[in-house]
Amino acid sequence: MRFLQRLVIFSIICGLVLLIFYPTQLAFVFTETRTAHPTVHYIPVQEDRTFQIRYTHSIHKSDVIESYKIRNNASIQLLTMEYTDLAIGLPGYAEEGQLFEELDGKYMLTYKSEVIDTFTIFIANIDMDLAFRYGGEELDLKKTLNRGKSYEVNVKKLSRYQQMKGEKMHEGKKYNYSK
Repeated sequence: MRFLQRLVIFSIICGLVLLIFYPTQLAFVFTETRTAHPTVHYIPVQEDRTFQIRYTHSIHKSDVIESYKIRNNASIQLLTMEYTDLAIGLPGYAEEGQLFEELDGKYMLTYKSEVIDTFTIFIANIDMDLAFRYGGEELDLKKTLNRGKSYEVNVKKLSRYQQMKGEKMHEGKKYNYSK
């Protein structure tokens, strides 16, 4: 009887450990780089597998919208880049594996099969927009993350423990855009 009680207690402890430390929640993870003690911020992934980054180009002062899709293996597929100005930092032609076109006064660069595991985003200390769009909401990254810092962005599963250690990013404002 005593063996059975120990086995039950051991099973309960193992179950709790799995519940706390086993990664289950897919999330966008923003991990501060170039520091010994990085901060980690995350946004839980829901059903929608597409997201965008919208920023104001520092030279042209016009919006650039980059669209992405989460693939089944949690890698990130670049879909499009949309902008209204050409030249410095914004291409006027397509390279191999890309399609460049002008539609209604906007330039659209479409990527055919560009897939990455992670990318780094710098939160510049200038007053230009930098927003993360997901699930019908827009999150101002300049208000959420620390200015002057770089963050590695990827998609991965987090355990409950990792979620408790990280900082869930606040809800953004609703926005409307055409996909």
